[in-house]
Amino acid sequence: MSQQTFSCEQQEALKRDALAYILPHFADNAELAKGPKVFVRGEGCYLYDMEGNRYLDTFASLLTTICGHHRPEIKAAVLAQMDRLEFFPNYVDTFTVPLIELARKLAEIMPGELSVTSFVNSGSEANETAMKMARQYHRQRGQPQRYKIVARRHSYHGMTLGGISATGLRWFHECFEPLMPGFAFAPAARCCQCELERKYPDCQLACLRAMENLIDFEGPESVAAVIMDPLPGSNIGYPLPPEGYLRGVRELCDKHGILLVFDEVQSGFGKTGKWFFCEHSGVIPDIMTIGKGFTGGYMPLGAAVTTPKVADVFRRDPGCEFRNGSTYGGHTLACAATLANIGIIERDNLVERAAKLGARLRTALEKLYKYPLVGDVRGIGLLWAVELLADRQSGRKLDPQWGVGSFIRQWCWEHGMILRNNGDILVTAPALVIRDEEIDFMVHTLDDALAAASGKFSKP
Repeated sequence: MSQQTFSCEQQEALKRDALAYILPHFADNAELAKGPKVFVRGEGCYLYDMEGNRYLDTFASLLTTICGHHRPEIKAAVLAQMDRLEFFPNYVDTFTVPLIELARKLAEIMPGELSVTSFVNSGSEANETAMKMARQYHRQRGQPQRYKIVARRHSYHGMTLGGISATGLRWFHECFEPLMPGFAFAPAARCCQCELERKYPDCQLACLRAMENLIDFEGPESVAAVIMDPLPGSNIGYPLPPEGYLRGVRELCDKHGILLVFDEVQSGFGKTGKWFFCEHSGVIPDIMTIGKGFTGGYMPLGAAVTTPKVADVFRRDPGCEFRNGSTYGGHTLACAATLANIGIIERDNLVERAAKLGARLRTALEKLYKYPLVGDVRGIGLLWAVELLADRQSGRKLDPQWGVGSFIRQWCWEHGMILRNNGDILVTAPALVIRDEEIDFMVHTLDDALAAASGKFSKP
């Protein structure tokens, strides 16, 4: 691997120009004021900055590099394809071989009858595509009045205008209002902090009943789709749905002829110990959106995968085609990289490995309950969250102005580990190739960080 070195003058120039010429995604001006972080190399689960410091990445580059950095198999696949054909769009009646081969592979590994794919560039675009697909599906079937989308509070579905309109976290859309019309929000199925103030199982799935009541209020004949993350993502720390909830949503959609969309952009491709989280419950959607770890982080790519029943509506006659497209959606090189990434997952049994390591990680993380700051440890596979609370029994939250979660994240950074926090929720999603000793380092570092935080914030 070629290794870049930078003089002090070059380092300062790069940092200066990063701030001058780039608006970062989800920028944090307080963090940027401390100076930008510039990465130059990756190897396995580690990243190196231009000063030569090494960091264990416990969030897999925003849940993308699930097979680790610097995989020669993926590099070889991209270079080989580049020597043949670097790009041609999937436009009107044109296809490329890697595109067809990837669609064929997805039809093989996707659950249920999900087998027909619309390729785009990202998870956000995949969700936008799924909602458009649902609306046009009903229009083609003579029900143009079905345009409403039922989403859930505390869920995230991307940063396109449609994506934020379906996102139930105000921070993501408050600067862009008014949003698209036609969206209604049901309560989250979050037993750890139930917004309906009920307790499972005595609640008898009150969150499901609330969604049913919402659909009845909106008028089932006006609803095109329910979009939901069956395992909500890192923004609220992977709260597992209560038993029977996903099955109940599926039955509710079937009852009213509503399409069910599962957003598995974060939870798909082995991270939960199965290829897709929905397989844990055996509940299959009509459309599934995928992205992030899909490509291993090597190329941008996302997709909305549906069933022949839905797709065939767009294939019947001229004029009924799905009116959606993207110049680079299904990019030839991205498809080659993704095929190689999936090949590594299959060859090395990384899905089964995630399930095995997840059990080990759960045992280790639950030992952190020794700190009063630790209010809840939850997750599945290699997706785990440690939520910090002022009081574990009552669920009382810490004062966000104290910045306890940010303190812990910074402590970990200074000790060689990249940790993601969303306020006082600490989240981990390491690559599927993480080794036992790296898990030990991750938990040990988090343990030390919590000890430091407990001393600093001794009376929360």
